[in-house]
Parts: sequence; structure tokens; C-alpha cells
Amino acid sequence: MSASARSLPFAQLRPMRLEDLEQIAAIEQQAYSHPWTEGIFRDCLRAGYSCWSLEQAGEIIGYGILSAAAGEAHVLNVCVLPEAHGEGHGRRLMKRLIDLARWHQAERIFLEVRPSNSRAIGLYQRLGFAEIGRRPGYYPDGKGREDALVMALSLEAPRRP
Repeated sequence: MSASARSLPFAQLRPMRLEDLEQIAAIEQQAYSHPWTEGIFRDCLRAGYSCWSLEQAGEIIGYGILSAAAGEAHVLNVCVLPEAHGEGHGRRLMKRLIDLARWHQAERIFLEVRPSNSRAIGLYQRLGFAEIGRRPGYYPDGKGREDALVMALSLEAPRRP
């Protein structure tokens, strides 16, 4: 952890609000070559998806969005401000989304990730996700299209005493 990160207050997870969307869209622009628009985030809030912001010192530094229905959950977007990578924020966001999937009584949680995003793949594997397939040409990139790895995590029902 860098000295500057140690001097910052603890990051707080909280439900995403409309007033967060400008900051979130700015992070999305920094992090991705083909970012979501502010309107897509607004639509996720409007649809009632589980939308969470990670805030530190009054600034949004990450966010996650989960859709859950019919016994399944899908991580739609999870992102951390690039300069805040390596501080455990992505893990914290993912653990929150996994907890929300359990709360929604999902049996499995799915996500797609670019094969070139080795940092994210490593995080997902450490959390117990496994590759279950590929979606050819799923993501746009500068040279055409990139496949998506489809990953899933089975969520066991809590054991009864």
C-alpha cells in the first residue's frame, strides 16, 4: 500500500445514487476503451439492479452492478479507478456483489471478462469463479472484436444446523 493510500480514510460501500453518475462515467472513461455511458448507468438504477458505489474522501473510486432474477445473478459491471488498483477495492466490491447474489437467493453468479484482463481474471479465480465458456467477438476493441470468458461461481445454500 502506498503512503498516500494509507493517509486516505477508509473507503465506504454504499448504494449508488444519481448524483454519483458523473464521477462513475468519468472512471468508466478512464478504465475502458469502450465505456458505458452515463445513460446506461441511469438505466441500471431505474431497472432496480443492485448498484453500489465505493467512496473515499468524498470521491467515487469504484462501483459494481449486479442483476439478479430467477435464481441467477450476473455481474454487469465492476470497476475501480485505475490509480486505486492494487488496494483491495475490486475484491471488496466483488464480495459485496456475491453477498447480494446470495441475498437474492441466486444459485449461481455469472460474469464476462476480456481474456486480456489478467488482473481481473486472477481476482475472479481467487474468489472461486471458474471459466465455463467463451462468447466469440463479444467485446469491441481497437482491432475488431475480442472474445469474452464466461465465468461462474456456484453459491451454496447456507447449511442448516
